[in-house]
Amino acid sequence: MKPIVMVGAILVLLGVLGLVVPQFTTHETKNVVSLGDLKIQANEPTEHTIPPIASGAAIIVGAVLLGSGLYRRE
Repeated sequence: MKPIVMVGAILVLLGVLGLVVPQFTTHETKNVVSLGDLKIQANEPTEHTIPPIASGAAIIVGAVLLGSGLYRRE
């Protein structure tokens, strides 16, 4: 399989995933207090939102890459 087809398929899948799940949360652990060997940490959630226009653009670009990679001149 051509690499351009694989990249196109991955972009289409990521675009669809971005439309289905437009918001996700990551957690970051930060050191609040460090006193010798004692460390107090806090876990901070951060929400990320994927704009629908970015998901749509990924689907379109991926479809173009898929089409150009699958098209064969004979």
